[in-house]
Amino acid sequence: MSATLATVSYIGATILFILSLGGLSNPETSRRGNLYGMIGMTIAVLATVFGPQITPAGYVWIIAAMAVGASIGLYAARVVKMTQMPELVALMHSLVGLAAMLVGFANYIDPAAAGTFKGAEKTIHELEIYLGILIGAVTFSGSVIAFGKLSAKISGKPVLLPGRHWLNLAGLLVVIGFGWHFINTHTVADGMIPLIVMTVIALLFGIHMVMAIGGADMPVVISMLNSYSGWAAAATGFMLNNDLLIVTGALVGSSGAILSYIMCRAMNRRFLSVIAGGFGTEGGVPGAAGGGGKGNEPAGEVVAIQAAETAELLREARNVIIVPGYGMAVAQAQHAVYEITKHLREMGINVRFGIHPVAGRMPGHMNVLLAEARVPYDIVFEMDELNVDFPETDVAMVIGANDIVNPSAQEDPASPIAGMPVLEVWKAKTSIVMKRSMASGYAGVDNPLFYKENNRMLFGDAKKMLDEVLVALKG
Repeated sequence: MSATLATVSYIGATILFILSLGGLSNPETSRRGNLYGMIGMTIAVLATVFGPQITPAGYVWIIAAMAVGASIGLYAARVVKMTQMPELVALMHSLVGLAAMLVGFANYIDPAAAGTFKGAEKTIHELEIYLGILIGAVTFSGSVIAFGKLSAKISGKPVLLPGRHWLNLAGLLVVIGFGWHFINTHTVADGMIPLIVMTVIALLFGIHMVMAIGGADMPVVISMLNSYSGWAAAATGFMLNNDLLIVTGALVGSSGAILSYIMCRAMNRRFLSVIAGGFGTEGGVPGAAGGGGKGNEPAGEVVAIQAAETAELLREARNVIIVPGYGMAVAQAQHAVYEITKHLREMGINVRFGIHPVAGRMPGHMNVLLAEARVPYDIVFEMDELNVDFPETDVAMVIGANDIVNPSAQEDPASPIAGMPVLEVWKAKTSIVMKRSMASGYAGVDNPLFYKENNRMLFGDAKKMLDEVLVALKG
């Protein structure tokens, strides 16, 4: 393939990637967006593999690597559950960071690449290598820790070292100092020492940064690492002089940064506050660490109900709002939710879904689950669109959500989640919360919603209980 044809292919792939991002911005066009992305990536890979820079001897290694990578990807796609998608995404981000690190080191020690640049060009190229490895190392180690937290292999409780901000500042100054030394070295051997020292510091910074972030902020961490992986890919593109990698990396990096900003607004958090860490604990115990306000203390007694009573409340309702959370994903209850929704709508009951921007463990988690279960897009609404309707709602049904429906965000200024926008389900005539137990949410604070007079608790596995509700409805 000629250089001109490869360039044209890259332009076409870039256009498809932009169309893909546009399609993914709306649930109704997300399938088309995914299709654009897959076609664009296929064109990009083919244009690179058959490009003029690949020698015949290299095809054996390329085909072998593609076969291994494709096999792993197909296996993961078949066995990974929807509840495991957040940690899978984090793991994929780590691979992008690792690739940027390896490409940076390989590019630096490559004699052919080293002899190509002179003077100012050499300085710029070495700066690209240094920054590429730096971003890649932070992305790699941070994503590995995020994977551990999301998969419960590492506690979700934030680890806050004494003087952690001073440690970060000291690390930054050392990285800058070694960067100056690296750019002013004259041989590869001399440059390897500052490069390795910087890499170790960057890896430690990635670990420290994500370990300090509490479980409640993990959706923001996922979008933040997505942004980092994009900038790592862009840095790799600069190192390899590949325009497509630069553009694609910039698209991913900027879109991830915008998404992180949106997620922070949804939680009434500043991005720098997320990086500083400390919000949220591992959860699981009412009144766990992380609170300190009255929202951590039980406000009364809960009223438990059974599936038959829940079905009766739904049958008598005219307006129903369902709020899904991570508990629905864990129980794989989305299909049961769809069957109940379908039955209620056939009875003439107005059923809608309320989605909080940070519901689940990654951006769009609940939307993907509902789409998988074929819930119509036109009855799925964002939090801001439904909050005003709760006072006219007969039944608000919360399925495995906790922090995103916690009234202490509005009622308790001392609560760790004070000021965080939440779905105001307690304003409905009756709210029903489905949970396995009275354990607190990912933020580790108790939920006063459970003790309100108009609230009912339906305990048990979400899928099992919803199946019972559906049987009672049909009976």
